[in-house]
Amino acid sequence: MPLISKEKKVSEDLQKKRHSLAHIMAYAVKKYFKDSKIKLGIGPAIENGFYYDFDIENPISEKDLKEISKIIKKLLSSNIKFEKKIFNIDEAKEIFRKDQEIYKLELLEELEKEGEKEVSIYYSGEFYDLCKGPHVLETKEINIDGFLLDRVSGAYWKGDEKNKMMQRIYGIYFDKKEELDEFLRKREEAKNKDHRNIGKEMKLFMISDIIGKGLPLLLPRGATLRRILERFTIDEELKRGYLHVYTPVLGSIELYKISGHLDHYKDSMYSPLDIDGELFILRPMTCPHHFIMYKNEIHSYKELPIRYAEISPLYRYEKSGELTGLIRLRNFTLADAHIILRKDQIKEEMYKVIDLIKFMMDTLGISSKAWYRASLGDRENKEKYIDAPELWEEAEKIILEICEELDLPYTVEKGEAAFYGPKIDVQLTNVYGKEDTAFTVQIDFALAERFDLFYIDSDGSKKRPIIIHRSSIGCFERTMAFLIEHYEGKFPIWLAPEQIILIPVSDIHNNYIMSIYEKFKSSGIRVNIDLRGESLSKKIREARLERYPYIGIAGDNEISKNTITIRNRDTGEQKEYKVEEVIETILMEDKNKSLKLSL
Repeated sequence: MPLISKEKKVSEDLQKKRHSLAHIMAYAVKKYFKDSKIKLGIGPAIENGFYYDFDIENPISEKDLKEISKIIKKLLSSNIKFEKKIFNIDEAKEIFRKDQEIYKLELLEELEKEGEKEVSIYYSGEFYDLCKGPHVLETKEINIDGFLLDRVSGAYWKGDEKNKMMQRIYGIYFDKKEELDEFLRKREEAKNKDHRNIGKEMKLFMISDIIGKGLPLLLPRGATLRRILERFTIDEELKRGYLHVYTPVLGSIELYKISGHLDHYKDSMYSPLDIDGELFILRPMTCPHHFIMYKNEIHSYKELPIRYAEISPLYRYEKSGELTGLIRLRNFTLADAHIILRKDQIKEEMYKVIDLIKFMMDTLGISSKAWYRASLGDRENKEKYIDAPELWEEAEKIILEICEELDLPYTVEKGEAAFYGPKIDVQLTNVYGKEDTAFTVQIDFALAERFDLFYIDSDGSKKRPIIIHRSSIGCFERTMAFLIEHYEGKFPIWLAPEQIILIPVSDIHNNYIMSIYEKFKSSGIRVNIDLRGESLSKKIREARLERYPYIGIAGDNEISKNTITIRNRDTGEQKEYKVEEVIETILMEDKNKSLKLSL
């Protein structure tokens, strides 16, 4: 299949306008806070707009943004020209030293260390900034009605938490006001589908500042959804020949020295823990543990492939600004596996892994939202990747062949490989269009050597195996986030934390409803009951907000016929059924993992 791109290409012209607006905004901020000792950070164009970072004592308020916007409009109307001037490093330092622009001076020092002799400064009216451009020639090219100052947030200088916290003003810009209005409308719509908002409404999970950022608490309903996904994953993997294991969440520092993670992955790892004089690390992945397990005994070529799988709690350092609900966390659980195999088995096993991932996505109902990415290495970056050019070339060739032979819709991304080999990533986007990896398959040609893994071949000689790292359903928390947003909380029966809620018409019908509740519960149906002394209409309204697949209602009529009236969440239709028929249908939907409601 021809390569596809899921990224919407933004024209250079539009990016120039957004970048130019960042400068004009900084100009306006300096004019507005004229008596403040404001220091400039950086101000790039970004997706949908621009931002600029400021070091300023007082917090920037909503009222300030409105006043700054007025100044921006005046500056745009005056048709300011952008003029590029070239200076040597020392001249540029002198220019910014006069204004005590400490962050610009820091950037100039870095450029000098990198060997730069000259830099460009863009002048626009009274404002000037260290910048390589490009910019518009004059501000009349920018639509005065196409921008909006969006919000203010905190941002560490250079994204490093050890540096000073600055104030970042975000702006949005489109060439047409209609495009801006449409973007704002879609963003507001996306908020209603945001898994963080739905998760709160449905009482699925919470995040507590006291416990810590990026460390979610799954409430009973969220825990039920997670348990359903775990059981589904383990059952399916066992059917396909995986050996499920348990390994510790800690590993000695020596383990990660051997694996190479300490050299190539340390920025994502937590500091070692000193336990009785020995150093241990909260594991960022399980592969070293599984390799040590493999070495516990000698294996014949006839045993391969060996597929170790684990539901693995992992710990990875993420910057505070990167943490997002259940999508990006500091502690998460991965449906992890490591397949140890012969070289001649690579393609067949890769096909089986892709087939498993496709099956998982089809069953979850999200296949239409996913695409594939061939994540390759960067031969020039020897610090990030293991230096083995011939092996990289061979593995990357296999990755691309598999994408073509399986006719996958895929992109090619250089520099996205794991440090030990290339991979096929399955990509999904959240409701705001942010892309993340959901599932992954990686070819590893290096770690078998590092851990001295071998098998006994048919001629009695020792041979190095190849390793495939894969996640079948990905990170459970992230997959839950995608599912919440995909279904907007309206899960199919088999995923629904609670499949039906039972409501009596009035208190005199409680005993009948309770008897049905016990039948449902003993049949294995996830059922809730509402016996509060509230009105029927209020109970139904709240049940609908909580997105129950079915609402079961019973009064005098139902008691007389031993039935229950079922309201279908997706169609809004109500119909009377025999209690046994409802039980049978829900159990069948659950067993078949149906994506549609039948009653």
